[in-house]
Amino acid sequence: MTDAQTILVLNSGSSSIKFTLFAGQDPIVDGQISGLGAAPRISLKSSQDKDRFDRDLGSEDGQSHTTALAALLPMLTSRTHGRAVDAVGHRVVHGGVDHAAPIPIDQAAIARLEKLVPLAPLHQPHNLAGIESARALFPDAVQVACFDTAFHRHHPWVNDTFALPRALYEEGVRRYGFHGLSYEYILSHLEAADPRAHDGRLVVAHLGNGASMCAIKNGQSIGSTMGFTALDGLPMGTRCGQLDPGVVLYLMTAKGMTADDVTALLYTQSGLKGMSGISQDMRTLQSSGDPDAKRAIDYFVFRIRRELGAMAAVLGGIDTLVFTGGIGENSAMVREKVCADQNWLGLAIDPEKNMAAEQDISSGPSTVKVMVIPTNEEEMIRRHTARILRAL
Repeated sequence: MTDAQTILVLNSGSSSIKFTLFAGQDPIVDGQISGLGAAPRISLKSSQDKDRFDRDLGSEDGQSHTTALAALLPMLTSRTHGRAVDAVGHRVVHGGVDHAAPIPIDQAAIARLEKLVPLAPLHQPHNLAGIESARALFPDAVQVACFDTAFHRHHPWVNDTFALPRALYEEGVRRYGFHGLSYEYILSHLEAADPRAHDGRLVVAHLGNGASMCAIKNGQSIGSTMGFTALDGLPMGTRCGQLDPGVVLYLMTAKGMTADDVTALLYTQSGLKGMSGISQDMRTLQSSGDPDAKRAIDYFVFRIRRELGAMAAVLGGIDTLVFTGGIGENSAMVREKVCADQNWLGLAIDPEKNMAAEQDISSGPSTVKVMVIPTNEEEMIRRHTARILRAL
């Protein structure tokens, strides 16, 4: 097997499927299917044929992951010029204790991953639905699971545990960390573009609808803001971030909320959307004159600054700070607010470079290098999948 294989990368969510088709290292088709089960729509663009379309899928085609992928298949086939799909790489949010690297998928692997559904209830079931659909539609292709948790599986024990009875830790109640595929990609970029940043004391802020930060030393995760689930740490688009567990007890005992009620509240009704009462989209909040939109942004920034201080303590100082993710890459305002008055860290940014989103936005006096680097989780999944294909 060589890197000239055809690899399909799938990122299956609750109501969407993002996809990229690679010929070797080159992405030839990418897009997404959105609105599954409601108002399904497919957006697709081809780099080879230069065609692009965005249209509704029929309700039958968009009924489930399986029917949507089946509808997508002929569109992909017509653009592969007769090439068969050799492998399908899947983003899987939770790999649990045992998976510190991507794996080829068989039925036994699926059974293990199904046991992790309670740890990622909004992600894992849909990741597995995408896998089952791809196995049915591409029976001859190698299926590969790439885990968001794998990057953090060797972080220190003190960042792996909670102050709970040891038996719970042994059962798997521990800090996993997420967004690992994004952090891996940023590290791989730095390894080629800036080896000193790669090997030094690095903080990566992955800021988007899902948001987290990671402390990395010598290329190794040693601290992350996310923990047992993807709820912890920073506030996100609709997720609450760090929360006193007593709040959950209060909601259930005093307010009579069920576990399902609390799950819906913390995962889908909180974060920027819940605080602002307007939207989870940072662009909408930034353009709004509503004081609640400003308060939501202020809290989001406050938590990033607070965690940045914590990361500095974990690392013993910071050499490089990287902004990535949809907000990190595109919101000059958020970057400016995070970096304002951080002289105690030796951190300052150049306003013009920041507005232009240059790769290095540090100011001259800054002893911390501040960078803006677009992430590419699909490319990371492709690399992992190609490596497993070569091994097989």
